[in-house]
Amino acid sequence: MQAVSVVGDDLRETSDGPRLVGGRCRACGAVAFPRPASCARCTGSDVDEHLLADRGSLWTFTVQNFLPKAPYDGWAEFTPYGVGYVELDGEVLVESRLLASSAAGLRIGAAVHLVVEEYGADASGTPLTTFAFAVDGAPA
Repeated sequence: MQAVSVVGDDLRETSDGPRLVGGRCRACGAVAFPRPASCARCTGSDVDEHLLADRGSLWTFTVQNFLPKAPYDGWAEFTPYGVGYVELDGEVLVESRLLASSAAGLRIGAAVHLVVEEYGADASGTPLTTFAFAVDGAPA
């Protein structure tokens, strides 16, 4: 895999590795991902940027075994992939791709960590990347 840089509003490269960027409401402390313009809990509009934990636990999961409908932009040759909710620091649940092509090795409560995954390329061959979570200790 080619080296890729992490850019975007929801994903940032830090000195400690990639981190998801959420929001924390100044009024009530609610944390959300992605960062909202206003708080869903108290409707406050003072939401600060908040870097989320890069480790968590798998809350629930499934495996996508069929090619998604448009606007799917992944690899031309489809490979199943895991999708799940990851609980980060007891603050927030994040829906994410999982680095797994089957349910083997996935279990609710498993410790997971944030990774950047290449999942395809655009028309010019530039890699497309997204965040995902990998089970701790699972083969890459």
